[in-house]
Amino acid sequence: MGAAATVCSMGASECATQAGVSTDTLRYYERQRLLPAPPRTPNGYRRYPAEALKRIRVIRCALAMGFSVGELARILHARDRGLAPCGQVRELAGEKLQALDSRIRELQHLRKELRTTIAAWDARLARTPAGGRAALLENLANTRPSITRQLSPLLAPGLSRRLAPGTAKGTIPNRLRMMREVYEQKQNVPE
Repeated sequence: MGAAATVCSMGASECATQAGVSTDTLRYYERQRLLPAPPRTPNGYRRYPAEALKRIRVIRCALAMGFSVGELARILHARDRGLAPCGQVRELAGEKLQALDSRIRELQHLRKELRTTIAAWDARLARTPAGGRAALLENLANTRPSITRQLSPLLAPGLSRRLAPGTAKGTIPNRLRMMREVYEQKQNVPE
């Protein structure tokens, strides 16, 4: 390898350190096609060009703003082919802002619900003898039955989608339901 290649490129650990990521992250970005595979030395070591640092910073900023890895891969692939996906980037950012506004409204609603619930629980606890059960969660289920049809906005979005009503057969809620039914059947079997 020539001296010019050594000056203009860096190894994986140096690149990772300068970019503030791990070497595993660099490899992940490569696998996800966010970062072009760097050239390798004759003995197989990756040599990242200086431009890789700029690209990693763009990736990290975009991820921090809510862009998904898949979205970024499509956008960066278009850029790498000489296209200008600026309109697509702007549209995605607008969608993220709308989703964020919606999530904020959900969180504000949850905060209001929690404040009301905590006030009711405080009153219930004040009426409960010391050491007695106040049955707070049971009371919640009885006084707010509609809440059982809602999912907390505090859940991760991916989990919320999997737990949402009407999810496809074989998803987590259905599997959990089936597991619970099998468990209950086993509990009802006389010994």
